[in-house]
Amino acid sequence: METMHASASRPLTVRSATAPLSGSVAVPGDKSISHRALMFAALARGETAITGLLEGEDVLRTAAAMRALGATVTRVAPGRWQVTGRGLGALQEPDDVLDMGNSGTAARLLSGILASHGIFSVMTGDGSLRGRPMKRVTDPLSATGARFTARAGGRLPLAIEGVAEPAPLSYRLPVASAQVKSAVLLAGLNAAGTTRVEEPVATRDHTENMLRHFGAELSVAPLGAGGRVITLAGRPDLVARDVAVPGDPSSAAFVLAAALLVPGSSVTVRGVGLNPLRTGLFATLREMGADLRLSNERVEGGEPVGDLTAVAGPLRGVDVPADRAPSMIDEYPILAVVAAHAAGPSRFRGLEELRVKESDRLSATVALLRRNGVTVEVVGDDMLVTGTGGAVPGGGLVETRMDHRLAMSATVLGLVAAAPVTVDDTAFVDTSFPGFIALMNGIGAGLAA
Repeated sequence: METMHASASRPLTVRSATAPLSGSVAVPGDKSISHRALMFAALARGETAITGLLEGEDVLRTAAAMRALGATVTRVAPGRWQVTGRGLGALQEPDDVLDMGNSGTAARLLSGILASHGIFSVMTGDGSLRGRPMKRVTDPLSATGARFTARAGGRLPLAIEGVAEPAPLSYRLPVASAQVKSAVLLAGLNAAGTTRVEEPVATRDHTENMLRHFGAELSVAPLGAGGRVITLAGRPDLVARDVAVPGDPSSAAFVLAAALLVPGSSVTVRGVGLNPLRTGLFATLREMGADLRLSNERVEGGEPVGDLTAVAGPLRGVDVPADRAPSMIDEYPILAVVAAHAAGPSRFRGLEELRVKESDRLSATVALLRRNGVTVEVVGDDMLVTGTGGAVPGGGLVETRMDHRLAMSATVLGLVAAAPVTVDDTAFVDTSFPGFIALMNGIGAGLAA
């Protein structure tokens, strides 16, 4: 049986790699798709088999929550799970508080599901998640008729009084957010009538893809300059369908970045999800001159998949437009590390969404770089990084703020810094990338476990 526990702090000191990185690896399953596979399977009629499920702490919290809501959720083998769903509208009231750990994705998506069921529930999380805002989800969801009670600023713990007959929603996102969009769509599943969501910029569409996969009637149309309108017919007959979860491109990013930066390296990551609304980082790296090769392209479970090989070489600064941010919002910390080593300045535009991630990722990324001798500044919602064209000075202590992506980004930085980089805590890496240090050591990183 899977386990969940609060991890003790695990600091790590990272020294410059002494040899090229090499090898062929597979990263854990996509976290976004893993969360959705468990939730949608619990809402569907019948038994769903899931392969490639990410077994990090975040996803295990979702599995436990769906079990507490009445679904039968069973781990069959590593990465292989079976879910017997309750059927749409049939979730049961949980006996205890739902602890979502570190996962903002799970908390926000589950809010949409719970708002549209006639049950009472309470969600909480770890110290990081309890500090993150929920009002941008609960405000639109309140229009269903559900009632939310939270701490100041709309923060967890959050009590939810759901409604069995929710009103359908029509909502325009003020800021592009796949999590808010998904919460509204999930609330609309159990509403009689049509739910409509407008997004100013297209965000990752795993929710739309998986809703169709399970039998929902959903349409997507262009809206303005790069926006979209998603229309969902309420109360579909969701029927169990097997799901194959591809490798997480956000996890692959750290391995590929390390290979691009450590001289002489060549590393292949197999089976990476290549959804075009998730691949902004790969396009940006190529604009920087990265030798990034794609092979073995295929479609699995409705999502495009392929193998990516990164070969080290010189990189140049880049100006990334704001409209690309939704397709790479989780990758800016590691991209900033790459930019620090590139020749010349880089500018990343429109990063307001980074302020409401696991930490204020924008300020935390700036601190990570500055602590290690990199010139970086924030102008409005833009981040400007002055690249060194080689190894950064390093030598700093990075405060990860309970954020797994900051910890992994700092680790990669240490592999190519002139002086050792100390990461204050790597325990939270397991929330999205269990086995990260072991995998990196397998390709020659030489990290002290």
